[in-house]
Amino acid sequence: QVQLVESGGGLVQAGGSLRLSCAASGSIASINAVAWYRQALGKQRELVARITSGGTTNYGDSVKGRFTISRDNAKNTVYLQMSSLTPEDTAVYYCLALGSIRPYWGQGTQVTVSS
Repeated sequence: QVQLVESGGGLVQAGGSLRLSCAASGSIASINAVAWYRQALGKQRELVARITSGGTTNYGDSVKGRFTISRDNAKNTVYLQMSSLTPEDTAVYYCLALGSIRPYWGQGTQVTVSS
């Protein structure tokens, strides 16, 4: 089992920045990749960014150049640094850990960007 706890969400003005954290506990060694997804009201959940156990990263088209995913292995934490935020980035952001057997989702953290 893997437990994920997201934090760092909140209200920010357009153009501002936020850093989200996803702290993992449990069977950490089984995690192959960690991703951030987001879901805006009335929309489908979409991939924001992903980082593999080997350090390879990829990003959704809408966030390329503005968001950066990184990890601190010593803290078992994955971060999502978000910059140049726009109201279109408003959503609940979820952390996903891809285990060797199944995926694990966090509870989500709300990000609201005001214009």
